[in-house]
Amino acid sequence: MAGLLRSALFVPADKPRALAKAAGLEADAVILDLEDAVAPPHKDAARAAALKALRQGPWTAPVRAVRINALSSAWGEADVLALAASGPDALVIPKVESAADVHNVRAQIRRAMGHAALPGPHLWAMVETPQGILKLEEIAASAAAAGLTTLVFGANDLATALHCDPLAAHRQALLAHLSRLVLVARSFGLRVLDGVYNAFEDAEGFAAEARQGKTLGFDGKTLIHPAQIAAANAIFGPTDEQIKQARVIVRAFALKKNAGKGAINLNGQMVERLHLENAKALLDSLPAGLAQPRQRKAAPKRKTSS
Repeated sequence: MAGLLRSALFVPADKPRALAKAAGLEADAVILDLEDAVAPPHKDAARAAALKALRQGPWTAPVRAVRINALSSAWGEADVLALAASGPDALVIPKVESAADVHNVRAQIRRAMGHAALPGPHLWAMVETPQGILKLEEIAASAAAAGLTTLVFGANDLATALHCDPLAAHRQALLAHLSRLVLVARSFGLRVLDGVYNAFEDAEGFAAEARQGKTLGFDGKTLIHPAQIAAANAIFGPTDEQIKQARVIVRAFALKKNAGKGAINLNGQMVERLHLENAKALLDSLPAGLAQPRQRKAAPKRKTSS
């Protein structure tokens, strides 16, 4: 699943007004939520609404995901069987505590897809319990076999289970778990998203937490309100200077004189092949049209007097 993943907005699937706006939002991912945001009496109706929304289009968000209920719940299996072949790019699994949780969802997807040639949606695992933190490596190791691509930090549930304040002292109580999630994700080639910031009217607090997540190495942040999308995209996205530098590095290594070199001198800095790979990855992640520099229009020719 290529492209930037700076912002992933949860949208309650049982809220018609929110659902109607979902297709036009500028988030990198929209997650139609069937789990925490939906009360038990509304679960079946929310699933039907999510199915309807997935059939409609086009969507502005490159990634359309659905957070299902846990398979251990009364609704999880029905969620997977209904949604697997309905076109979501990803299914988000809540409260993952073992590799078995991921493999079980993939098994249900195969059951739903039957003999279809397509493998079905990617899987995102929400890590939001003490057991999930303890089993991080096991969960991430399921990626290749189960189609897991992304780890998502569930701050609210984890903080509740740990009896800690998730916001106090710049999330000091959670920092070790945040860093470990990034470490494990990178070790297994997975993407990783920071948790939600509940005070959606506190733009300054959100920006500070998002910058912290960026510093820790997260790809992006999960969101609970459309007002948070622009800030997340700006904070987690590459700057114009980073994009410009990536282009410079790629062009420099493409020169004939640098062919086969492991490192080159670029404007007084030693640049290695590692930096080239990072530059290519950055440019490949950009939306169409941004990876290549804008072509300057040729100046109009002056008319000469005859």
